Amino acid sequence: MLDYIVWDANPDIITWPVTIRWYGLMFAIGFWIGFNLVARMFKHEGAPEKWLGILLLWVAGGTVVGARLGHVFFYQWDYYSQHPIEILYTWEGGLASHGGAIGVILAVILFSVFTSKRSPLWTFDRLVIAIALVGGLIRIGNLMNSEIYGHATTLPWGFMFVRSLEWHREYFGQACHPTQIYEAVCYFALFGLLMWMYWRRGAGERPGLIFGTFLIGIFLPRFFIEFIKNDQVAFEQSMTLNMGQWLSIPFVVLGALLVLYALRRPRIHIDYPDRYADEDATAKKSKK
Repeated sequence: MLDYIVWDANPDIITWPVTIRWYGLMFAIGFWIGFNLVARMFKHEGAPEKWLGILLLWVAGGTVVGARLGHVFFYQWDYYSQHPIEILYTWEGGLASHGGAIGVILAVILFSVFTSKRSPLWTFDRLVIAIALVGGLIRIGNLMNSEIYGHATTLPWGFMFVRSLEWHREYFGQACHPTQIYEAVCYFALFGLLMWMYWRRGAGERPGLIFGTFLIGIFLPRFFIEFIKNDQVAFEQSMTLNMGQWLSIPFVVLGALLVLYALRRPRIHIDYPDRYADEDATAKKSKK
């Protein structure tokens, strides 16, 4: 039985004529599958098809802008406050998942105000199912980049991240926790749970239940996994709980409150025409 795993994966899939990395591919696959999942739910409930493209733009923008600004303000404000133009240099890395979550929340609220005219909870309860899958795929991308791993471990599934400069500097000769895999497994399991809740248990008829479960299922495992994950920035070394843990607590509390809110209110009735609202309008016109 091996005492460790040597991880020497190449983060690049191809380098010519353009560079395509596993991380980007996982992100793209996640968005493509997620878009189709949300489209299926919108059609199931008779929402307008045109909402899909609008929601995609809001969510994509909110994710990138929120994740970037989250990294800037939560982790490296001392640096970026002196070099503000570099905030735009997203190709150099530096995205924070908590910032991305805040960005998506704001994007959905704006989508609800300007487009759907429905409660944001209706959109959240459908969208987060796809986001759970995307989160797992992104962590697989982190694994392929040999980044965001954990402390040294003697467990037989520890990874030696031989392509990581940080590993050579701090852990050379020692295996480390593959925390990317730990998080990915949690997120994929959450995705399965949310799909079951929506399609088998009718959880969409309890506004906020799926969204609350998502927040708990994403950020509670993240809170505990952070105990064995390396600090992202130097100032976290003096903290009892690191920045990722402090940022996770409000999301877990919000999730618990949403679950309680959803379970204490009666179910709402939802028709399931299994066709887009635009298709209904077209069908009516064709009969005239």
